Amino acid sequence: METKIAEIAPGIYRLSTWVAQIMPPAGFTFNQFLVMAEEPLLFHCGHRKMFPLVSGAVSKLMPVEKLRWITFGHYEPDESGAMNLWLAAATRAQVAHGAIGCQVILGDAADRSPRSLADGEVIDLGGKRVRHLDTPHVPHGWDARVLYEETTGTLFSGDLFTHEGNGPAIVESDISEAAMKSDRRSGATCLTPQTAPTIRKLAALKPKSLAVMHGSSYRGDCAGALSALAEDYERRLRN
Repeated sequence: METKIAEIAPGIYRLSTWVAQIMPPAGFTFNQFLVMAEEPLLFHCGHRKMFPLVSGAVSKLMPVEKLRWITFGHYEPDESGAMNLWLAAATRAQVAHGAIGCQVILGDAADRSPRSLADGEVIDLGGKRVRHLDTPHVPHGWDARVLYEETTGTLFSGDLFTHEGNGPAIVESDISEAAMKSDRRSGATCLTPQTAPTIRKLAALKPKSLAVMHGSSYRGDCAGALSALAEDYERRLRN
């Protein structure tokens, strides 16, 4: 396996590892995102066993020890498995997550105390600004959240828009249909009456690009893609 590096927005890098054995024959990508700024931020830690690959990719862009913030969509092995390895490698780094995740999980699981973020709270990274948005159970996990980088209009959408394959780092063709098909197969999204309204709130941000954890990232009509995803989940919940 190898971890490939691609810049998907100014100063935002996708670190992607394709695993052929998962969801064959297309395989499955596991993507982390590095936000370069005065206080660099990593969104998704990756699996613990992938740490050498992902940290090696980060080291090609900057010294790992300069990492300041460690973040992820929700607490799960592919999002947070290597969390404490990153904390050990970057001694200035701090995990930043929503209040629910900090109270329920991270206050105990993280080797250093995390920073608890209120819904809508912004961290000024110096050259970049990330806004924390609570999305409980969307796509799954009580502690689920997304980050919105305001200067580039990049929404770090986590497991939303998951799709199989090893496509380009970023595409301009709509990924919503592929994501809908993938979720119907996997059943990974927690469908509740709040699923569609939560996604529509993200659409209202009108992001310019979506940083997708599994699959290609997307640049284009992101509000339209989010709205289409919300409509599909709403329809499935009714049926």
